[in-house]
Amino acid sequence: MNVAVVTIAHGRHSHLVVQAESLLAGSRTPDQYVVVAMDDHDIGRTLEGLDLCTSVVEIAAPREGLPLARARNVGVRRALDDGADALVLLDVDCLAGQDLVAGYAACVGEEPWTIWSGPVTYLSPPPATGYDLRRLEGLDDPHPARPAPPPGVRMHGADPDLFWSLSFALSATVWRRVGGFCEEYHGYGGEDTDFARLATTQGVPFGWSGTPRAYHQFHPTSDPPVEHVESILRNGALFHRRWGEWPMQGWLEELAALGLVVRTDGGWASAATVTGA
Repeated sequence: MNVAVVTIAHGRHSHLVVQAESLLAGSRTPDQYVVVAMDDHDIGRTLEGLDLCTSVVEIAAPREGLPLARARNVGVRRALDDGADALVLLDVDCLAGQDLVAGYAACVGEEPWTIWSGPVTYLSPPPATGYDLRRLEGLDDPHPARPAPPPGVRMHGADPDLFWSLSFALSATVWRRVGGFCEEYHGYGGEDTDFARLATTQGVPFGWSGTPRAYHQFHPTSDPPVEHVESILRNGALFHRRWGEWPMQGWLEELAALGLVVRTDGGWASAATVTGA
């Protein structure tokens, strides 16, 4: 089985290098490592000298924001063109646990009609020497909002609304059946849930496996993501047009509590736009 890991990135060069090192430290090295650089011409140089079969694909970013959905599609297309049977999509901030690639390869090989996700731990800031890739399992503390079966256990019939693109895998056949991510999304939010809806309409189930564990490297964040209000509203409205409801309701409620967005007859809008500020 030809297993490809696909990562999309804009900046985050140091995180990308450590991710590559974590893949090299795993029990199975991917046959392909495809990195899609969004408006970033320097990524290829950061990966020079690493003993991975790496392809770097560069794409431009529109004014509306980073083309996360399109970048994933472009990366998968390259992997498929180079013979991938199993596709592992991993966020640039995620380190691969020891058995991430091997675990996903086993899931896809044995149950190829399911989209598989693995638990993700959000790490604290690293020490001055960086994260010890040999001891990531000792930091294991999966995000509580998602299923987290123990290693060796698989859960079937998972809720599609809990799907996220931080770490997941699927067969080339299922990818083609779903058709990839909707490229109308730009910037932060919504495209994950849209992909899950597309998969559900095609009768593709979701599952979680405890073996392919990932570890999200620390970086400062906002909760709620106030810096992404514009794209959350834009992508939320697109999702509403496509599926008849608004995603990211939790974030929208929190942003409303901060006075940044308001409810309207059509769903949600910027408070500044509504008030004319």
